[in-house]
Amino acid sequence: MDIKQIQELIKFVSRSGVNEVAIEQEDFKITIKTNQAPTYVQATVPAQIAPAVAPAAAAPQPTTPTETKAPVAAEDDSKYITIKSPMIGTFYRSASPDKPSFVNVGDEFPVGKVICIIEAMKLFNEIESEVSGRIVKVLVENASPVEYDQPLFLVEPM
Repeated sequence: MDIKQIQELIKFVSRSGVNEVAIEQEDFKITIKTNQAPTYVQATVPAQIAPAVAPAAAAPQPTTPTETKAPVAAEDDSKYITIKSPMIGTFYRSASPDKPSFVNVGDEFPVGKVICIIEAMKLFNEIESEVSGRIVKVLVENASPVEYDQPLFLVEPM
């Protein structure tokens, strides 16, 4: 398998909801695991159990002030473009710990500028911007794991 096939496999696994995939060939073995919660499917539910489960799931619905503020924040973010992770891996804001970050809040950048690195399977992939703009918010901590399609940056388009 080449790197493109592996990246496509990673994307497929992350989208499918499968928790683990293992492929083994003569001289090649790969296992891909996701951090998604396992999905359980129950074939039949007896009638006396089903009503007891529904109220328990619906019970915790306390309203808090933070919940009422969430839609307001979503409206404010609607004018921004979200740059998302193209793969599963570890997010890095700079090329090495002693180097400056590729972009910081307030920085303006053109299309094609490297904005971060995502390490996947010991390969460091430079992520280039597909839009030009100004960084409004960095949504991920440095050296933290990211999932496919996870928001990384909020950008004000230019």
